[in-house]
Amino acid sequence: MVNMRAVIPVAGVGTRLRPHTYALPKVLLNVAGKPILAHILDALQNQGIMKTTIITGYMGDLVEEFVRKRYGNMDLQFVEQKEMLGLGHAIWTGRDTFGSDPLLIILGDTIFDVDLSLAFTSGVNSIGVKEVEDPRRFGVVISNASGKIEKLIEKPEEPISNMAIVGLYFIKDTPLLVKSLNKLIDEDIRTRGEYQLTDALQLMLESKAEFATFNVDGWYDCGKPETLLSTNRFLLDKNPTPQVLKDSIIIQPSFVSDKAVIERSIIGPYTSVADGAIVKDSIIRGSIISYEAKVTSSLLVDSIVGNRAELNGHFHRLNIGNSSTIDHS
Repeated sequence: MVNMRAVIPVAGVGTRLRPHTYALPKVLLNVAGKPILAHILDALQNQGIMKTTIITGYMGDLVEEFVRKRYGNMDLQFVEQKEMLGLGHAIWTGRDTFGSDPLLIILGDTIFDVDLSLAFTSGVNSIGVKEVEDPRRFGVVISNASGKIEKLIEKPEEPISNMAIVGLYFIKDTPLLVKSLNKLIDEDIRTRGEYQLTDALQLMLESKAEFATFNVDGWYDCGKPETLLSTNRFLLDKNPTPQVLKDSIIIQPSFVSDKAVIERSIIGPYTSVADGAIVKDSIIRGSIISYEAKVTSSLLVDSIVGNRAELNGHFHRLNIGNSSTIDHS
């Protein structure tokens, strides 16, 4: 086990993913066969990082129930962020769980294709970055010739750097981070109305903390239906799972749970079917069929069918939330 603590903020409401997030927090939405949060926790376990603080908010009881049931072998702490006041505020909310352990902060609605060990091999604080065309939507880093960070700026109005902060942070000096976060809160230092983690890290720099960067080429947002589907495609491409069904066809890459029922159907490519789902007499391509959903006599492309939703009829593309029923028979 690595002597490190992961911190995962998952308090967001996920308004861009409605109707699915009316009944489920976005980190529990299914992508490539399991919830977004499960992809993150599995990656942590693969690195031997077993101590985790999860900052909850919207439907936090569902998040805690899922994680404790599936990851009971981990050392878990859950802290509620009662007000949505920014990422810096979210991390500050969990400060009492940190101790002096180094921290690996990972945003809970993003899936990364990166060797997490790159975050802490430099031996100093480090931040995951990726080159982007429009840096004004992100926090950015300015580095010197040796690769060390000289300045951090949250959503700059002028494009002074195109190296965006992607939501992966390794903090070696945890007490200094907590001190910097306390300063933000105590002195009410906000950017765009929120307490920003980027501003706390800049305070660490001003206190002579050393920061490096590591490149994160694979950075997959799960915050909107279209990006959830594109992330589903990426993960299926990366981890194909060849399967053969008795009276149906699976076109790879796809994922079909062994707890799903598929009859007289064509699944794929780029389709994931979760536990308990039932698909009959249908053709489904580029779609996500969530837990215990039922799809009958349908043609679906680039669609998301929520948990326990029922669909019976002929469609092309749709986005149907949890426990809904549509019948065109």
